Amino acid sequence: MISRPPTGSIPDTPGSYQFKDREGRVIYVGKAKNLRSRLSNYFQNPRKLPTRTRQMVETAESVEWIQVANEVEALMLEFSLIQRHKPRFNVRYTDDKSYPFLCLTMIDEWPRAMVIRGKRKKGNRYFGPYGQAYAIRETLDLLLRTFPIRTCSDNKFRDHQRLGKPCLLYHIEKCAGPCVDEIDKETYDGMVAELISFLAGDTDEVIAKLTAQMHEASDALEYEKAGYFRDRLRSVRKAVEKQQMVFPRRSDVDVIGVFDDELEAAVQVFFVRKGRVMGRRGFVVDKAEELDEPELMSRVLERLYFDDNPIGWPSEVLVPRLPHDPRLYEEWISEARGTKVEIRVPQRGDKRRLRETVTQNAEETFNRHRLKRTNDHNSRARALNELQQHLDLPLVPLRIECYDMSHIGGTDYVGSMVVVEDGLPKKSDYRRFRIQSVPGNDDYAAMGEVLTRRLSAYLKDRQVPVEERDGRFSYPPQLLVVDGGKGQLGVAERVLAELGLSAEIPVVALAKQFEEVFVPGRRGSILLPRQSEALYLLQRIRDESHRFAIAYHRQLRDKRMTRSALDGIAGLGPARKKRLTKELGGVNAVKRAALADLKGLSWLPDEVAENVYTHVHRT
Repeated sequence: MISRPPTGSIPDTPGSYQFKDREGRVIYVGKAKNLRSRLSNYFQNPRKLPTRTRQMVETAESVEWIQVANEVEALMLEFSLIQRHKPRFNVRYTDDKSYPFLCLTMIDEWPRAMVIRGKRKKGNRYFGPYGQAYAIRETLDLLLRTFPIRTCSDNKFRDHQRLGKPCLLYHIEKCAGPCVDEIDKETYDGMVAELISFLAGDTDEVIAKLTAQMHEASDALEYEKAGYFRDRLRSVRKAVEKQQMVFPRRSDVDVIGVFDDELEAAVQVFFVRKGRVMGRRGFVVDKAEELDEPELMSRVLERLYFDDNPIGWPSEVLVPRLPHDPRLYEEWISEARGTKVEIRVPQRGDKRRLRETVTQNAEETFNRHRLKRTNDHNSRARALNELQQHLDLPLVPLRIECYDMSHIGGTDYVGSMVVVEDGLPKKSDYRRFRIQSVPGNDDYAAMGEVLTRRLSAYLKDRQVPVEERDGRFSYPPQLLVVDGGKGQLGVAERVLAELGLSAEIPVVALAKQFEEVFVPGRRGSILLPRQSEALYLLQRIRDESHRFAIAYHRQLRDKRMTRSALDGIAGLGPARKKRLTKELGGVNAVKRAALADLKGLSWLPDEVAENVYTHVHRT
């Protein structure tokens, strides 16, 4: 474990600090307005540190720092060092390199338009990224009729230069033929500049110019030329229609949406230029360090604006929440743009609605990311093998059962049991338990009752011949998971010991706050590797058991609330009760209804209406 440097040796200036392990590898990079004050936080009692921070400090052997002039420079230095060293305890990004961009190769003598994925070259112009490659190819095909720049590869361009003959695209008017000098360099560069302006959102100028050229040719009775400009104008308008107008025409706005849980965050960004959505970007953040909401937003902004920004800078950035110090990021983006940039949370109107739409996209991305891991057979196999390895299980846990409790103030106490076999949910084996012997709010006692009932049923079932078993609790879990910490683990251990199953069924507890795994006989927790399939599997099982318990609790609560108000009324059976609450708008509406209103229901006998009225108004 790292020893604390002498206090006087740490400067009280802005800078970046780096923790290193015994082999000299950088394992964490941070920034500070005051290095001395910030680093002192790491050398307090380890028990007071967050779990992942404590693990980082225990792994580190040394700490170094670099002083800079101000906070903005500290921020930039931190990002640069993270990009260079990729420390294991800093957040990591699963980026969007599969997203397609429209690229104009400005580094070439005769710039070319192409759709690319992956790494971008400095000096070229990029537009996007786009959600689907076919969308940008279709738009490019339309634009080539108006801006016929080359799309061929460099090798093909040189081949036609040598032959002195243009390719088919020249003959169908989708290329100006620079390979055979059918267009001079100045005119070609002007056409490329017009295309860049159009893709950046300045569409009105292009449309006005083509319209004027069309009318000018028509007035001069050059109808073939006028028809050429008409066709170009039609293609441009079709391309414009594909770009959704969301804000006033002069708006350059980036809209950020985030959806996250304890382990990861999915980020979506819509780039709005000149009022139109010009592209989108998405990536997943792996929270390898503890991040509150403002800190997460800081990491998102760093990823977006401190790295290569291919489509220009916004005048406004709309976020779901502000970083801790938005001024730092505003200064950086403003310097890059050349004018003032504001970062803010939209509160109303079109901007708030678009931000909510982007957040919905982030949630869908997050769910697809998780679903992809769930459905992948190889991922499931790795998850089960990793669980056996990290938890030191005697067998691969092909059957896992997870238990959770739900209640409000001790009422409608329920428990859930969800089952995963071969890494997939087995919903036919899910079970719900209504707590019978716990009078108040006692999660430990409730968990003890559920586990005792389930495992006692298993012991009873295995005493009878196989053909006579009902199958509900015939199979023991190869891993039993309880939602909670050491207390819930202790309850599970006690139940297994009382039933003589301790040697047969392994048990662990999963704490939600830091995704810590507690196992019997170990003082501290186990932190499964970040991004491991084992951790994803345990998290999904825990979340499913919680969802299942909540759903059962709500069902019982709703049933109780309805029954307590309208049950026991003579002549009001289940069918009439259901129709009555539906037509009047709920139980409270029935209570407020006048006797005349109840008698006014043609299908409800007057005698029953009087019984209902008397029942709900009795003191």
